[in-house]
Amino acid sequence: MARIHIKLPERFRFSTEIPVYRLHINAGGHLDNALLLTIVSEARSRYFKFLGYSELDVEGYSIIVTDAAVQYLSEGFPDDVMVVEMAFGEANKYGGDLIWRMSALDDRREVARGKTGFVFRDRAQGKIALMPKTFFANTHD
Repeated sequence: MARIHIKLPERFRFSTEIPVYRLHINAGGHLDNALLLTIVSEARSRYFKFLGYSELDVEGYSIIVTDAAVQYLSEGFPDDVMVVEMAFGEANKYGGDLIWRMSALDDRREVARGKTGFVFRDRAQGKIALMPKTFFANTHD
């Protein structure tokens, strides 16, 4: 079976620090693979805030996560602080990809990297919406 390989951007526009809590740890004593995504979800929320939005209001639209791909690279442990870097990746007319990297603050070991796809949603109409042009402009230098 082919492995997932996430290509990282040349630079990340956003970075945040999020602690690993005991509830993130599995029976093996390290960061649970599924709960790692809760840390990424928090980082995504902070990224949207950094851009001046919330996930529920981007130029009047909300976002819906459509897919996620993760490449696990090393273990995370209780009391680690993760540095999650995030950047906007490929775009389409309805949304795009957020590319992220998670590393331990203390020794900079890369724990995981991934991609989270999303689309915009017009909640009033209950339909997928076109990506707001202002949002696209805010995500690119």
